[in-house]
Parts: sequence; C-alpha cells; structure tokens
Amino acid sequence: MVDIIVIGAGVSGCAVARELSRKKANVLVIDRDEDVCCGTTKANSAIVHAGYDAANGSLMAKLNVQGSEMMEQLAKDLDVHYKRNGSLVVMLAEEDRPNLIKLYENGVANGVKGLRIVEREELVQMEPNISDEAVAALYAPTGAIICPFGLTYALAENAAANGVKFQFDSEVTDIQKIDGGWKVVTTKGDLEAKVVVNAAGVYADKLHNLVSDDTMTIIPRRGDYFLLDRTTGGHVTSTIFQLPGKYGKGVLVAPTVHGNTIVGPTAIDIEDKDGVNTTRAGLEEVRTKCGKAVKNLNLRETITSFAGLRAHEKRHEFFIGEVAPGFVDCAGIESPGLSSAPAIGVVVADIVTGILDLQDDPTFVGTRKGILDPKTLPFEERSALVKENPAYGTVICRCETVTEGEIIDAIRRVPGAKSIDGVKRRTRAGMGRCQGGFCSPRVLEILSRELGVPMSEITKAGGNSKIIVGINKDSF
Repeated sequence: MVDIIVIGAGVSGCAVARELSRKKANVLVIDRDEDVCCGTTKANSAIVHAGYDAANGSLMAKLNVQGSEMMEQLAKDLDVHYKRNGSLVVMLAEEDRPNLIKLYENGVANGVKGLRIVEREELVQMEPNISDEAVAALYAPTGAIICPFGLTYALAENAAANGVKFQFDSEVTDIQKIDGGWKVVTTKGDLEAKVVVNAAGVYADKLHNLVSDDTMTIIPRRGDYFLLDRTTGGHVTSTIFQLPGKYGKGVLVAPTVHGNTIVGPTAIDIEDKDGVNTTRAGLEEVRTKCGKAVKNLNLRETITSFAGLRAHEKRHEFFIGEVAPGFVDCAGIESPGLSSAPAIGVVVADIVTGILDLQDDPTFVGTRKGILDPKTLPFEERSALVKENPAYGTVICRCETVTEGEIIDAIRRVPGAKSIDGVKRRTRAGMGRCQGGFCSPRVLEILSRELGVPMSEITKAGGNSKIIVGINKDSF
C-alpha cells in the first residue's frame, strides 16, 4: 500500500504530485493514457488568466488569482516558457459599458492587480490591429501566456526527481473502501493507498460518484481552435478577448510563447467524454467571430485546427476537498484551471498533508532544467555542443529546427516520451508548418531505437494508434 494515489496526470494532478513530493510520502500518479498531458491539458488556450472573470467569493476566483501570481516564479524554477503579455477584454458597443465596468469591479474585488479601462485611442496604440469597432477595453497587465505542455511535463519531471512514481495505461474501473484506505481497481491490476486524489478531468465525476452519495455530473465542453503559422506571431501582442454583449460571446486571439497565433475556442456541450474531434460548424463559428475584435487576421495561415474538452460542472466551480475519509476531490477543473494549477496543487497537498500528518522532506529540490535547445545558445557554445555530441547538429524537424539530441533527451527523461505525440509536445518536432510531414518517420526511427522496440510498436498517441503495420520487403 502506498501513501497516496493521484488519479490523473494532467496539469492539476501533476501540480498536486509536485507539491506532495515536498513531503515524506510514497506517491503514485496513475493515468488512463500513455503519457502525462493527454487530456484537457493538451488542448487549451495556453493562457494564464488574470482572475477578473470568476465570481467574487468563489474558490475558482481565489485560486485563479493565487495561481496567476505564483506562475512566473514557478516557470523560472522549472524552466518553462512563460510571458506576461497582458490581456484585453474588448468592448464593441458603447451600450455594453456597464458590463465592462462590472467586469472591472469584479476583478478588483477578486484582488487582481493593475486593472484599468483603456479607451479607443490608447487601445489602438497598444494593439494596431484592434477592430475598427472597438470602443474600449479592460486591460489586465498580469495576464500571461505559457506552454501548457511544458508546464505539465516540468511538474511531472520535478515530482519524479523527488520520488513520485508514475504508472500509465491504467484506467480506473472501480474504487473500493478497505481497512486503512482505498483499493483502486485498474486495467493494469489493483492498487492500494491510504489516500486517493481524484484529478481525473472530465472523468472526475465518475470516480466521485463511486465513493460519494452527493452526485456530481461533469459535462464535456468542447472548444474548437485554429493555430496559425509563426508568420502571424506579431499580429497581436496581448491576449484579446471579446466582452459578451449585443454581439454575443466572442472568441480570443492570442500570441503563443512559441510565436504562433491561437484563435478560439467555441464552447459546445457534448456527451462524449473523448469527443475531441473538430467540427465544420465549430470551426466556422471561430472563423466568424474572431474578426470582430481583431482585424486583418489571416486565417489562411492556419497550420492546424484542434479541439479540447473542459470539465464543466453546472455550478461552474472548482470542487476541492475530502468527500469521503481519505478520498480527496480535485474536480470540475475547467478554465481557469491551467492558470490556477499552482495554487490547486498547494491546496490539495495541504488537505492530504492534514489527513496523513505528513512531514517535510528536507531533500526536496524545487528546480528542474528543461530540454536543451541549441538554437538558444551563442554560436561558439552551440559549435562546442555539436562537437561534443553530434546529435545536436542533426536537424530532424526542419520547420521548428529540432535536433536529434533534443528528441533523445525527451525520450530519456522520467517520465519520458514513448510516442510521436509525446516527442512533439516535449520538443515541438512536428508542430511546425508541415505538421510532421517531414520529420515523423525519423522520429519514429529514433523512438524505436531508444526504446528498444520494433517500429511497428511505436504509436502516434498510445493505444492502437500505430503508425506502421510492417515492412514491405518482409512480405516477399
């Protein structure tokens, strides 16, 4: 029996695991998928909300502001791409000003720092491509952008370096109360723990309802996005939202930390908890709405579209707490879940610490170094690196200039990449303009070699998503 099982290896689960790794405890993170960051965390807006939107007095508002304030230092400690670029909520009609003022007042009450309303003249100076219809905007200087993959992998790696174990491809089918804790029944066998943390995203209601009579229902809320090429990266500098008003609720336009532009999302409630397929109607909605706040946006520069699911509970609140002896919910973590993750980790870890009376581990190390990117080095240092390790001189992904050395590093880390998508999210190999058309075969070969398995066993994203079924010449 371990001390703690965390179910779910998304950003919330990994944040909890990292905070628990500060303690003297045996912690195991399990996930139904093949890797960290395979659910909601892998497909979102990649922004850090300032905290003006959530209802004042809610746990969501409190943890959003706290998480946003913690994020910059956490990103430094864990070597994660982060930029405080500010956000603007654009008002498109004067008659909507009361709603803008209400949002400002809510943000002030929530404790968001530096909020102010900017009028059109200043707004155009800040964002030259702002819509000609824009009247004013709420400016939040503490708004930021971050790499959600990078943050989650960093949290997981730092937790692992401090003793946390990870087990993948382990879907939970039942949870049973036993003496001294819980039995967690999975597709990879039974596990036992004194405390269970439920951070299962859109499936958190299923696990909650196994142990509590207070029924929870999480509705998967799909969001469709366009991702634009880096040629559009300077179109806006802030994250641009639209104030809900006479034109309805709009979509955001924002830069990413890697220089792309992201546009979306929709908010469509569905039944399928795995329904991450884009739809023509959803993408058309994004296409129609994105130009209302930002002009001259060239959607012909789209390099991919995708959809993600938010774990929406009708009360629109985070549910964090001990709902049965030794069973702790971390449920309903929809937007602003990414922004709140650092604070969520602290709150949940504090609850578990109280249950088990955990003691601090003086050997905890709170920093982590990311995958070395040779492009960031001065020419002399890069030349020396390539001379020492030629793999860093072999470019595998031309679009993003990702080298073999980076891919090998991504595979050998703990927890490391085991699939094409695992490499992609860790290194950006395959995230460029050709979307892996050139580099995927080489990544496949490297994965096969490093993992010591045939290429026919390598998958795109775990499960049955195999890339090849055999070698042509073997059939003759």
